[in-house]
Amino acid sequence: MNVGIVCYASVGGSGIVATELAKALADRGHQVRLISPEMPFRVSTPRVGLAFHAVQTPGYPLFREPQYLLSLANKLVQVSREYQLDIIHAHYAIPHAAAAYLARQILANTPGTKVPHVITTLHGTDVTLIGSDSSYSETAAFCIDQSDGVTAVSESLRDDTYRELPVRAKIHVIPNFLDCDYHRRSENPVLRARFAGEDPQTRLIIHVSNFRPVKRVTSVIDIFDRIRQRVPSSRLLLVGDGPDLDTACRRARELGLAEAVESLGEQEEVVPLLSVADLFLLPSEQESFGLAALEAMACQVPVVASRVGGLPEVIDDGVTGFLHPPDDLDAMASSAVALLTDPAHHQAVTEAALAAVLQRFCANAIVPLYVEFYSRVLARERNIASG
Repeated sequence: MNVGIVCYASVGGSGIVATELAKALADRGHQVRLISPEMPFRVSTPRVGLAFHAVQTPGYPLFREPQYLLSLANKLVQVSREYQLDIIHAHYAIPHAAAAYLARQILANTPGTKVPHVITTLHGTDVTLIGSDSSYSETAAFCIDQSDGVTAVSESLRDDTYRELPVRAKIHVIPNFLDCDYHRRSENPVLRARFAGEDPQTRLIIHVSNFRPVKRVTSVIDIFDRIRQRVPSSRLLLVGDGPDLDTACRRARELGLAEAVESLGEQEEVVPLLSVADLFLLPSEQESFGLAALEAMACQVPVVASRVGGLPEVIDDGVTGFLHPPDDLDAMASSAVALLTDPAHHQAVTEAALAAVLQRFCANAIVPLYVEFYSRVLARERNIASG
């Protein structure tokens, strides 16, 4: 198949999964065109069957802001014509599904031109934050419904979509996944010593996110404060950047934790950092899936998180990690302390978490589901045409 995959190039979950899917499809012999404003950071080396097409959005004095939707639609038309795409796979409803719909209409209006099928994958904030806003909701619902196939990364997100938007399309659940050859613990004593020093009693806690309000990063600091009262040698690594990072650091200073909290900013490679950590905190207000938690589990780092959204579909509470109500910071801290102070307990949870990832969330389990879904969409349209 010839597949065009549209995504943002950021280090957020949707961009990571879209890029990993593009690579995995290319490795399986498909021709893949990755279309984005800039090169996704995980496409670092040339790959047979995978090409990148940049979306250029010029600015004009007439417009107050760049017209990304229009330039993306135009790029999709160009790539579809040149490479005879079978499928445009849009990751994010707004604006990618909208651009794909517009591109398809342009191509359909040109006699003799092959018209690709549009598949939209919903990742979370395109529905729960952006799509549900009254400024976008009807457009988002329309573009989702006009797609030839729709997937969501969790059952929770599928249900949220039907609740938040007037969507009639059938939404199929295909969970996020990891390249499990890459996402695995890699021991690095030098890096560990860089953050933990030489004291074997030091425990490293980590939080990785985009530091937006939904991640509740001040709660990360408050939970860490509770942990420090019982595990004084623990330290916290904050990985990522965003609007609430300064607030989190300020909260750490207010609690007298500044010396025990280190902010590393945005990092393209999180596996080495996860591999030196002892615990992952994720007290989010909402998570449509929780890819960061899955990455931690793959690196044998136990996760203590909120019982929200898609996280219960990733974490088996009490077995592969621990889930608590978002505001129950005491319970999260207690689960964290239990893991940090009981090596046997810690090992049992990390082994169960790794086994769950390997069984359910690796590329070799999930990518075939996408290939099958593509094939079903194409077959359905062929049957309609022949009928």
